[in-house]
Amino acid sequence: MEKKDLYKLTDEELLLEKKKLNKSKIFHASSIGFLAGILIFGFVAWILSPDKKLGFLIPMAIPVFFIYRMVKNPNKNKDLEDVLKERRLM
Repeated sequence: MEKKDLYKLTDEELLLEKKKLNKSKIFHASSIGFLAGILIFGFVAWILSPDKKLGFLIPMAIPVFFIYRMVKNPNKNKDLEDVLKERRLM
């Protein structure tokens, strides 16, 4: 949503958007935790394996990429948070 559209919304509509924002934050946090768990498990399995092949570490770049993408833009909904603070709905 654009910032202009957010100012046109009623308080009830903004509260619905806030719920969506909270669900999105929870989903991203749990996804990052899950992917970090995959990384940790993979690295521990690689360390404990008798033959250390570097080819095993290549698939570990996939979770790193997704974590980077999720962490890179945490303020995507900054406009919504600003409007909620202005209307004291936060």
